[in-house]
Amino acid sequence: MLAELLSQTTLTKAYPNLLVGTESSDDAAVYRLNDEQAIVATTDFFLPIVDDPYDFGRIAATNAISDIYAMGATPLFALALLGMPLGKLPVEAAQQILAGGKSVCDAAGIPIAGGHSIDNPEPIYGLVALGLVHPQRVKRNDSARAGDVLILGKPLGIGIMSAALKKGELSARGYEQMIRTTTQLNTPGIALAELPGVHAMTDVTGFGLLGHLHEICRGSGLRAEISYAALPVLSEALPLASAGYATGASDRNWASLDAKVSLPAAMPEWQRKMLCDPQTSGGLLVACEPEHTVRVLEIFHAQGFADACVIGALSSGAPSIKVT
Repeated sequence: MLAELLSQTTLTKAYPNLLVGTESSDDAAVYRLNDEQAIVATTDFFLPIVDDPYDFGRIAATNAISDIYAMGATPLFALALLGMPLGKLPVEAAQQILAGGKSVCDAAGIPIAGGHSIDNPEPIYGLVALGLVHPQRVKRNDSARAGDVLILGKPLGIGIMSAALKKGELSARGYEQMIRTTTQLNTPGIALAELPGVHAMTDVTGFGLLGHLHEICRGSGLRAEISYAALPVLSEALPLASAGYATGASDRNWASLDAKVSLPAAMPEWQRKMLCDPQTSGGLLVACEPEHTVRVLEIFHAQGFADACVIGALSSGAPSIKVT
């Protein structure tokens, strides 16, 4: 549906300084200011995925800023977007949501410089985030090359854990793991932008690993092969996944991809759903030259992303994904 909505939108050709628009389904828009600077702009907001308003604010803010890092940019400032059902939730709840968002922006070293609020039937929160990057260091999602190694920065399973949370089946340890992962800023993106061997980058969010990986394949004209056994998965999500917990978005993601993905014949249904599990504030997905693999992993690990690992590679061929 999103692809159909945007099918008639071709802004880049009309504006030569718009380096990244809607044409490649990338993470953010990029507009060149001069030979040394380009502005990166994105927005994201959603309904609560947890009950605690402070945690909700933290997750939503981290998720929104992630798109700035995914382009290789340094965040500059943010604007808050808030919708609250007036008279149905206490003012303190909205204050806690905003405080959670501010805490993440403080950690990113940026101010929330303003925003907009509306009366809405359900709580909604997110950010407009702006960043700065050198035009030659923008990391697009459609510039990968044959032979590139694929590296994933965060473990999968957030959608599965949120589904269990809604049914009251997520343990306290699982909730802590979920919050820790979804509020970890994708700061390695800044350092990765400095590496010429990093050819493409995106973050894994609502379309799941397969959805965002296919965007890289489609934009770059390449095929991917990934190993399921190599994928990092949140330890608390594994038993929930095998027990059948999943979101409806997982099946919708698969429905848009099944003709483009080859799976092992004996793969259990729950593993297939893990591949399509929508990630809120998920990890960076990096395509880099093999000889840069060690350096990319060093950057991730040095910044606290212990689960970052190689999950596959790209090669010449029609855009598709093979899972082994």
